[in-house]
Amino acid sequence: MNEKAPGTGSSEPVAASLASFHPLSAAEAKVVAYLSQGDFDRLGDGLRPETADPARIVRAELLRVLILGSEGHRSHEKGLRLSGAWITGILDLEGCRIPRDIGLKDCHFEASPVLRSAIIDNLFLDGSVLPGLQADRLEARGCLSIRGATVTGEIRLAGARTGGSIEADGVSITSPGGIALDADGLETRGGVLLRGATVRGGVDLSAVRLSGDVNAVGARIERPGEVAFNGDAIVAGGDLALRGATIIGEARFHGARFGGDIDCTSATLSQPGGYALRLNRATIDGAFFLRQGAAVDGTLDLTATTIGAIDDEKESWPPKGDLLLNRCQYGAFIGGPVDAESRLDWLSRQTPERWKSDFWPQPYEHLSMVLREMGHDEDARAVLITKERLQRRARRARAKNPVLRGALASLDAILAITLRYGRQPLLALVWLILFWTIGTGVFAVAYHKGAMKPNSPVVLRSPEWTMCDLERTESRYMPTSGQVLAGRAEAGQNQLSCFRSQPEAASYPEFNPLMYSLDVLLPVLLVGQKDYWRPDSMKPTGRFTLRYYFFQSIIGWALSLLAVAGFSGLVKSK
Repeated sequence: MNEKAPGTGSSEPVAASLASFHPLSAAEAKVVAYLSQGDFDRLGDGLRPETADPARIVRAELLRVLILGSEGHRSHEKGLRLSGAWITGILDLEGCRIPRDIGLKDCHFEASPVLRSAIIDNLFLDGSVLPGLQADRLEARGCLSIRGATVTGEIRLAGARTGGSIEADGVSITSPGGIALDADGLETRGGVLLRGATVRGGVDLSAVRLSGDVNAVGARIERPGEVAFNGDAIVAGGDLALRGATIIGEARFHGARFGGDIDCTSATLSQPGGYALRLNRATIDGAFFLRQGAAVDGTLDLTATTIGAIDDEKESWPPKGDLLLNRCQYGAFIGGPVDAESRLDWLSRQTPERWKSDFWPQPYEHLSMVLREMGHDEDARAVLITKERLQRRARRARAKNPVLRGALASLDAILAITLRYGRQPLLALVWLILFWTIGTGVFAVAYHKGAMKPNSPVVLRSPEWTMCDLERTESRYMPTSGQVLAGRAEAGQNQLSCFRSQPEAASYPEFNPLMYSLDVLLPVLLVGQKDYWRPDSMKPTGRFTLRYYFFQSIIGWALSLLAVAGFSGLVKSK
């Protein structure tokens, strides 16, 4: 018949009575004597035994009786505390309810302890040697501690719940090619501590819920070619601390959420040819640190990651082709470079073609927004200009028709030099000023050489103009008047100079090269100079001046329209 173990409140079958284990060995007798008084029992020097010394051997079945209690024996309120024992057999506590601590520190277990679905207070296995630990669905009101332990098989904590932390600082777990620590679905009010741990095999913390940190500072986790650290969908109230850690294999945190930072300071993350660190769709309320010699050998995947801030340095960035930032959002840079040149180098380490895409505009747009919010307006503009150039290049590459591709190339080149693709519309004004200045010089030289003439048919037919084309020693018959008129130009004087020296020309508007150039350049600005003067193609430099006149008129129209389009945002890529 099944009976409840005294003082446990459980309904599992009671272990055999203590009397059934007689005769007890010297080690077991000592354990029973001390534990009945609640005193800590140390076998030998209390250090972990290296061999099965008879003075250290304790049967696991006897320990189960001492933990649970039995007929004629009541377990002590302080629980079981034992160190230095060589434990034979299987310590099977599956499904048991144990409202007290279990402390088996610096012990050597010949078989994996079994605590599946058990309910306990605290479990201490610090410094012990275990072939594994089977604790699926374990419920502990306190912590589970295996600090400094050596485990040569798998630790199973899937679905476990603890009120304290999982403490595995300095632990050594070996499960080559498989999962060394399986804590899938673990819930804890503390954290998971793996500081200085050495793990040969995978660590599975997927879907874990914890209030504290995942702390693997200085740890070494090895599972080459596979997922070495799985934190998919983990929800942690604290940090993911990987400072100084070495992870050989993929570290993956799809859809994870951390209320603190992800600190990869001085970390080494290695998965050559694959993903070294995957944080896509993760949410990091704090900062992401990648600095002080941190090395990423493999792809750093920050796709759709949300980060409070980034603190990094150029030497720690992954090489070209191993960075994914598409749809990544971050609030600021709290360390590392914040100039456009450096951050564009950072973005250039993305190679969309490797991922069957041609261009990702979002990383450039978001970088520009962050730089602007940090007060770096010029750097923000430089990023957007680079984004426009690369985006338009990708658009041209998609064009199948070579004629269309050539037309797009020409248009893009014009927009690049005149407006910086609409990101610097004031540059169009600089070009206008440049052509205004050039035009002033061209028209001033033309006027000096006599290659300008009045833009009035009446004046051009008048004797004051026509007779200035002849020197005073020459004459010409004028059919309109039926007279022979003498020339009016002095020796060596050109027609325009002669005309301007005539008293009748005193009322004709003066030529101003500065205003004339402006009048030609800006079609909407009515200065009036074009109404009175125009280039004379029959005179020296006149043909060139006339061609430049038409060229500057076209340039003026084009730049004016581009300036309007630039300020209105019509030429920017969407």
